[in-house]
Amino acid sequence: MTDSRSRQQDAAPYSDLSPDLVIAAAERVGVLADGRVLALNSYENRVYQVGVEDGEPIVLKFYRPGRWSPEALLEEHRFALELAASDIPVVAPLQVDGETLLELQGYRFAAYPRRGGRWPDLDASDDRILMGRFMGRLHRVGATHDFRSRPTLAVVPMAIAAAESVLASGRLPDHQMDRYRDTADRLIEAMDRQVESAGVVRFIRIHGDCHRGNILWTAAGPHFVDLDDCMMGPAVQDLWMLLSGSSDEMRGQCADLLEGYEQFHEFDRREFRLIEALRAFRMMHYAAWLGRRWHDPAFPKAFPWFGDARYWDEHVRQLAEQLEVMEHGVLVG
Repeated sequence: MTDSRSRQQDAAPYSDLSPDLVIAAAERVGVLADGRVLALNSYENRVYQVGVEDGEPIVLKFYRPGRWSPEALLEEHRFALELAASDIPVVAPLQVDGETLLELQGYRFAAYPRRGGRWPDLDASDDRILMGRFMGRLHRVGATHDFRSRPTLAVVPMAIAAAESVLASGRLPDHQMDRYRDTADRLIEAMDRQVESAGVVRFIRIHGDCHRGNILWTAAGPHFVDLDDCMMGPAVQDLWMLLSGSSDEMRGQCADLLEGYEQFHEFDRREFRLIEALRAFRMMHYAAWLGRRWHDPAFPKAFPWFGDARYWDEHVRQLAEQLEVMEHGVLVG
């Protein structure tokens, strides 16, 4: 049996995650699989919908070996179950003999009920207010106590690490090395100033990656999926990715979100000063993430443009534009 530590060093960490193993994992959960295995859209982990004889399909999530400790994964699961127990619409893991984190042939995995829905448009004020209510309820639970094994969102140190990863990756074209380094350095300085201007803000348990792809909308409203990046962080991290458009448009969207949010949880408006720093970090982190995962065969197939010089030209240009916004633009707050 191959253990998780050796898989972490494997150039293809999921190379032996076969359909037969996925079906065996479903049976480990206690269901009779009917042989239908559908790979769902996921790159950091591997996620499959498995058909069940005389029942609804289940979803199996196989965690990337070595990324999280068992303690961190269990904290994610406990958070999801805590939210579900508070009637907050989140897809929580199934329990098998009282356990949510299972293991088979060196792979840690969890089982989830299948939940449908569509991405939220959030074009209507009423939808944004409803979204704010659910987010406020989530954060009210998140504020009750802290994570101990999950990460804490430290924007500036994480941005520094992302820049160092890109520079050391060998992916950045020679003609962009100096420009990337200079732009990243200035961007990190601007991020540091904005974090400083916000002062001391409260960190709570948050979703961490609350973009629209991690929210499914039904006639009953939104439900949250994929707490894989849950962490300690400021509440605004779960709000800013729901905003889009011009500064004026985002202000209006913020007003709607907070109208619903503050019915359930207090929001510190100083956190608005963090939005552009958080946006800059996400841009830098994404490029660094692709570089770190390039050894996984799924990534070159899914992101073939990443190795192209045009990608880096565009990426550095976007970082420079974000720097301009942070130094001279009008921020949401």
